[in-house]
Amino acid sequence: MGYTKLKDLVDRTENNIEFTFEEAVLRFIREDCEGLRFDEKKEKEETENGVYLGTSLKENQIPYNMQMDIDRLCLENALARFLKSGKKEDAFDVYFCYLEMFVGDYEKTRRMIELLSEYEANGSRLLMKHRDHYSHSVYVFALGLAIYGSNEIYRKEYQKYYELDKAGQEHKAACHYLKYWGLTSLFHDIGYPFELPFEQVCSYFEVQDEKRKEHPFVSYQTLASLTRVDRRGRKDLFKIYNRNFATTNELFAHVLYEKLGKKGYYTFTEEEMQQSLEDKPARPEAFNYFMDHAYFSATVLFQKMFGELKCTLEPEHLDALTAILMHNSLYKFSIAFYKEKENHPFEAKFHPLAYMLMLCDELQCWDRTAYGRNSRKELHPMGCEFDFSGNGIKAVYLFDRKESGKVELFEERYGKYLDEKKRDPEKEPPKLKAYSSMHTREDGSSDFQEDIKRIVDLHGIKFSVETKQAQKERSERRNYLSDSSYLNLHNFAVVLNGRWNNAEWKKAKEKKQEEEFLGDKNVREEFSRSFQKLSLEYKLSNINQAKAFAYYMNKIGCFYTDKEVDFEVVESFGEEELEIIGKLEHRRWLQDHYDMGWDYGEPKKEERELVRKHIDMIPGFDLKQKKVSVEQAEENYRRLDKEEQDKDKDPMECMLALLRMFDGLRIYRLE
Repeated sequence: MGYTKLKDLVDRTENNIEFTFEEAVLRFIREDCEGLRFDEKKEKEETENGVYLGTSLKENQIPYNMQMDIDRLCLENALARFLKSGKKEDAFDVYFCYLEMFVGDYEKTRRMIELLSEYEANGSRLLMKHRDHYSHSVYVFALGLAIYGSNEIYRKEYQKYYELDKAGQEHKAACHYLKYWGLTSLFHDIGYPFELPFEQVCSYFEVQDEKRKEHPFVSYQTLASLTRVDRRGRKDLFKIYNRNFATTNELFAHVLYEKLGKKGYYTFTEEEMQQSLEDKPARPEAFNYFMDHAYFSATVLFQKMFGELKCTLEPEHLDALTAILMHNSLYKFSIAFYKEKENHPFEAKFHPLAYMLMLCDELQCWDRTAYGRNSRKELHPMGCEFDFSGNGIKAVYLFDRKESGKVELFEERYGKYLDEKKRDPEKEPPKLKAYSSMHTREDGSSDFQEDIKRIVDLHGIKFSVETKQAQKERSERRNYLSDSSYLNLHNFAVVLNGRWNNAEWKKAKEKKQEEEFLGDKNVREEFSRSFQKLSLEYKLSNINQAKAFAYYMNKIGCFYTDKEVDFEVVESFGEEELEIIGKLEHRRWLQDHYDMGWDYGEPKKEERELVRKHIDMIPGFDLKQKKVSVEQAEENYRRLDKEEQDKDKDPMECMLALLRMFDGLRIYRLE
């Protein structure tokens, strides 16, 4: 069965597709990738043996391909949530889905992702200039999906490059793109924790407007453990290239030379590229005193996937890694020298993944949290409206109307600049980043648009950039007093799931010894094993339950923080507070299930996962309504017996202990 049959979707024909950003992203997942990760052999095995091989709440409850379809719906819903909110908590869901679907285990890769989020949230405020890269990467991922799905010019180049251009291979090509574009885009900035300390030291002196070369700077030495290719990796690479590689520097230099240098697209030798890569971390003075996070992103990702996780190495993985390697300064200043007259913009046929990453990384400059001291003062776009129709890319960047005073002042200064430039051709234009770079000149162009055209070749693609002032929408982006980095969402989800029907947990809770109980390594390992057995759908359900806690606290006049504040500490919730939380949690549970294609029904418990019907859902709910109202949820909650109502209350009491244990937070009452 296909999940598209379970959802009330707008009829989309060839002539009735809205090429908006969100629609293009979700349509690609929903339609182009239908049948993603299906396995005909397992389907045949199920038919022959009469045993399902798919996992839902438990193993062997549903057909394997049905599980794959549900996983795909999880990814679509995660992207939909993120595109509505732009919040890091929802970006987390997209990362989680991708890792579970294509890498296999979030738990083994989590530190790589969480480190980026942690460093940005805590360390970037010491910098002069820095903006978010965690949510940014998910936006880049989504943007690349939208462009691939809507732009025939790029799609054909990708299919040709990977020899997926024969009739009937469109679906295979789309699924191939989703996998390797996901790896490229979602992990292209994970090396930022290496760049941040370098920039922090530089920022210490830049406060005084002094040049970098006149002061100390950070460099990295003894990188053998980071760049070494182990025996297994060398063996896999020999099968692909018939050559031994001792380090990732040697490997990356060879791949880039074969793709770009040897074919004559750009003039560099393999030896020159290897030397450049060796100098990147150790000699930032050779690169105008800048540290390239892209070098570390590619190198760390290689070691994580093929050194630690022992993933099977394929040529496409090297394409993803070298795309990441080039996306920042390597391509611009060591390969193409893109600001010079002889510049040759990068073409999709050279390296489709690198092309898309360079394009999307430049386009995605909206809705990025500003951390750096100067960055927080600048004017950046809060959103962007895209039109992908006619194989084009039209980007309209939205600026907050409340900042109109800054814009008007810039326009006034720009008008004076035009008059003064007639007398003084060397006169510099006024700056208001990023608005000034997007400001449309008399000839209809902008610095932002022209810069992108110098980086990537947009021949045949109608590309335009505009700006517009708009009212800031806050309905989907509400923030609460509760403050947490939410790096421990996975830990919360593991425990929320593990405590179900756990007698020892109940005893610990009665004695108010939850933290001591969870401090037991054996208990945590048992809970982790139990969580790993769940399907992606149920893992996400536990994660969403944890994420909703800040909203619930807001509704009962409470908040949590790691700061010492002069408010009453909450040790437990009152019955009235738990009742409010229970109703809210029931509404969340209902909405999660409807979004995943469930409906009301009274099947036997052992058949529930297969038919996707549940007795606790709303009888007669109109699926076309899509959103569950507060009144509907409360009415349905009242019809549940006490045992079922307690299932909505108990997890929130558990969160009191989890916040203390994992995040060092306390909950307070406002009154």
